[in-house]
Amino acid sequence: MSTKGEQQYEELSLTEYHKVFKELYKPVRNFIYFKCGDSDMAEDIAQDAFMKLWEHRARIDKRTIKAFLYTIAQNLTINQQKRQQLHFRFVKKPGNQYDSDSPEKLQEMKEYEQRLMGVLGGLSEGGREVFLMNRLEDLTYNEIADRLNLSVKAVEKRMSKVLKEIREKLGVDI
Repeated sequence: MSTKGEQQYEELSLTEYHKVFKELYKPVRNFIYFKCGDSDMAEDIAQDAFMKLWEHRARIDKRTIKAFLYTIAQNLTINQQKRQQLHFRFVKKPGNQYDSDSPEKLQEMKEYEQRLMGVLGGLSEGGREVFLMNRLEDLTYNEIADRLNLSVKAVEKRMSKVLKEIREKLGVDI
């Protein structure tokens, strides 16, 4: 039974999903590739977008599947690019410069980068969003609160929790 204002959609069948996949996978992947320039990343994000389509198959108007996929692909690409920007900003911080001639330093940097990406990937969506908005877009807590329709206290709490988690898992202060 639907609640007031909630629309009921006929669930996308497996056959319909396969048809949509066959028709739209390459165009969605190419769309992502043009945005990020990395074919492996484009493949991964396109697959994630189609996974989200499958997860939401009961709540999507079949007439808007194409728009849904492109919107999801766009958002996933932006999120991935933000993670990369954070990664590069973090690695280029003073004190994080490595001698390119030292294999030990390069290996250490590679391991650190993997740990950082793992930590960022493991953050809650809300926490990661607040962290990236603050660190990549240089938004203040007030600006983040306005954008996310949250209180400044909620933003502060999320940021505090994220910073604590990063400190604990990476052993560094950001």
